[in-house]
Amino acid sequence: MTTGWKGVFPAVTTQFNEDLSVDLSATQRVQDALVNDGVNGLIVMGTCGENNSLDPDEKRTILKAAVEVVNGRVPVVTGVSEFDTRRAVAYARDAEKLGADGLMLLPAMVYVPKPQELIAHFRTVAEATSLPIMLYNNPPAYRVNIGADVLKVLADVPNIKAVKESAPDPRRFTDLINEFGDRFDIFAGLDDVALEGLMLGAKGWVSGLTSAFPEESVQLVAAADRGDWEEARRIYRWFMPLLHLDAEHDLVQSIKLAEQIMGRGSERVRLPRLPLSGARRAEVTAMVEKAAATRPSKARQAA
Repeated sequence: MTTGWKGVFPAVTTQFNEDLSVDLSATQRVQDALVNDGVNGLIVMGTCGENNSLDPDEKRTILKAAVEVVNGRVPVVTGVSEFDTRRAVAYARDAEKLGADGLMLLPAMVYVPKPQELIAHFRTVAEATSLPIMLYNNPPAYRVNIGADVLKVLADVPNIKAVKESAPDPRRFTDLINEFGDRFDIFAGLDDVALEGLMLGAKGWVSGLTSAFPEESVQLVAAADRGDWEEARRIYRWFMPLLHLDAEHDLVQSIKLAEQIMGRGSERVRLPRLPLSGARRAEVTAMVEKAAATRPSKARQAA
């Protein structure tokens, strides 16, 4: 029943030109660089990819370009984040035609569903495609929890294979594994609970800050995989001030600013988001610069 997905799957950013049109070549460069840095898969057009700020045609163009530049080196999983089930089904079908390797399926945007509505949404999209699906649970952001009761009903849907768990409570990892065993591949989805998730049995990490610091992200998961918890903690403690940014409302702006400082992308975002400014910009800049100056990979090279 599993996908075989494991390791670091960065939620890659969508890059924009000065006029805020999609910069397709820059987006491909970001994606290619992350694959070259050793990540195990890409999530395109998740939250950090500003899915809901993109037009339908833009989403399909970005996905097609991602599939082309990745060229089978790692799985390409695309976010499915739509306002209703009809649109989600249409995008899921198109994503399969365009060569996506999987879907990260969100609840329908804006509307807060009851459990039976959430089940109907997920089941309807899953039945429209043969692609493997990762459900995205983020109660703080989407005001709905994909609880064990929902997953129990969906356990008979063969292509719902994984859960990205972004609830801030690490007990969720153990509860899900106790309830379902290996029926679902569990991924840590909140950056500042990533190591806790990996330690408790998550197969991988859907990460935001990997876009700025991919080398350390890959090293963190590799250390956890081989049971080197001392090394994993060392990297995690260094990383944690930045990882907390993933839990803030301005996570997209913060991550894109971090990318820009690290020479990996642009901080441009689409309205209603605005680039960070003032004291917040100075705070995040200082955090990124400190992390860059003290990164564990540099310390290892110096030794």
